[in-house]
This record gives sequence, C-alpha cells and structure tokens, in this order.
Amino acid sequence: MTRHLLEIDDLHPDELRAVLDLAQAPHPPQVLDGIGAALVFEKPSARTRNSMEMAVVQLGGHPVTIRPDEIGLDTRESVEDITRTLQCFHGVIAARVFQHAFLQRMVAVSEVPIVNLLCDEGHPMQALADALTITQLLGDVAGRTVAYVGDANNVCRSLALAVGMLGGRVTIASPVGYGMKPGDLERLARAGVRPQLSVRPQDAVAGADVVYTDTWTSMGQEAETAARRTAFAGFTVDDALLDQAAPDAVFLHCLPAHRGEEVTAEVLDGPRSAVWRQAENRMHAARGLLAWILDQP
Repeated sequence: MTRHLLEIDDLHPDELRAVLDLAQAPHPPQVLDGIGAALVFEKPSARTRNSMEMAVVQLGGHPVTIRPDEIGLDTRESVEDITRTLQCFHGVIAARVFQHAFLQRMVAVSEVPIVNLLCDEGHPMQALADALTITQLLGDVAGRTVAYVGDANNVCRSLALAVGMLGGRVTIASPVGYGMKPGDLERLARAGVRPQLSVRPQDAVAGADVVYTDTWTSMGQEAETAARRTAFAGFTVDDALLDQAAPDAVFLHCLPAHRGEEVTAEVLDGPRSAVWRQAENRMHAARGLLAWILDQP
C-alpha cells in the first residue's frame, strides 16, 4: 500500500521515531537512485525548495521543481490530471499548496507517495525538523515542554502533534480569536495530544524547555497585517519572556522572521536561538522522511 504524509499523525509514534533516526543516518539509503521527485510549489519558499532538492540529491534522485505557472492547479489542468502526469515520471510527488483539499485529491489518484510541503492545515515537514532539532539539542522530546507563542496556525498544529506523539508536553499562548480551532483540538486528542492553552505568553513559557514562535501574518494574510499587529501586541518573544523559561531553554522559529514583531533581534540572533540549525534540519528531516516512505512495502 502506498504511504503518504499529509500530516504528522499519518505516522504512528514508532514510525515518527524511525523517520528521525533515518534523518541522522550517516549513509542514507539511495532509495531514489535514478528516480525523479516532483516538487510542486503553488506557494514559494526558500527553505522548502532548497531542503527538498538537496534531500532528493542525497538519496540519489533527481529533483524537478515545478512553479505554479508551469502547471496551473485547477486552472490550466485539474489537480487529478497533473498528479497522474507527474507520477508517470517520478517516484514521489511533494507539494506546497494553499488548500489541503488539493493534497487530498492528489492522494485519491496517486500510485506514488504524496508529501505535504505545507498547506493551510499543516506543515509536517517543518515539524519533523523541529522534533529533530529538539532531539539533537536536548537529548529527547519525551518529558520536555515546548511552548508555542503566537497564532495557533498550521505550523503550530503539526508541531503539537509531533511533540505530543513523541511524549512531550505542549503549551500554547495565543490572543483571543487566534487560538486552536475545535477541529484541531479534536484531531490532537485523537492522537493522544492535549495541549495546555492560554491567552498569556508568560503562562505558556514558564519553565518551558523550548520556546517557539512564528510570524504573525502568514502568506496570503497580508490584508490582515494591521489588525494582527494590534491583536498580537504583547506576544513578542523578547529576552524578558525567554528568561521565564527553563535556564537552558532553546528558542526556535520556522522562519522567515520579522525582527521586532513576533521576536526581537536579540533573541533571534542570540545565544539561545537554534533557528539556523533548525533551518538546516529541514534537509535532514526531509531526507529521513523520503528514505522511510519510499522503503515501505
């Protein structure tokens, strides 16, 4: 049966650990030797494109990055026909799209693995890199507290799933109206994950081992920028807030960052920040996921 990854909970906890182990393997299996990988980008991204292309190369494959104007999802050609076409040439299709429904439609007709590079509902590839970074820096995710401060968005949901499934504790602080949606909480609960929710960053960060934030305004939300800046006042991760975490706490951010908004330059560029290791781990995590998913019987 073809396996796909649209969200972290498409993996069992033991499978998630296996992916992280493969991400750190010194000699990755050449599961893409002589095989292409289609990387479909409806939404652009520097880290996602570079990490995925290099992960494919390290597994012996040939990455083909495809821009939206080259295929036109549901404009020039249907999502289903694009998927059927790409699987003629490639052993895996990975897509960064606006709508989760596009990925579901790909899965419905694809005979090769479909991998979610980001959609409006989740960002599992980022969460894999986050879990890998926490493991490298703190030894294990299990028993650790990860505090997320900001918009409880797609990044937050995938992060909460990964941390909770690996035995960590999740705390989330968001302004009123920007917290976890009921449907997301129900999905987390089905995976055995029950985050602690708050509207005060100080409550979420207190004693945390990891403090994580994301931009207040994501791609496609530009019209909401002014309103979001007002709503998120007081949610900036600065040294004073980070000081309330554990003494050896690590700061993470999926990037791109806006210094002076969701995080200060002093924190982002400071000694407690691991954002560049986290960015590099996008490649290692992608390599681990592709190595695992392409080796399934």
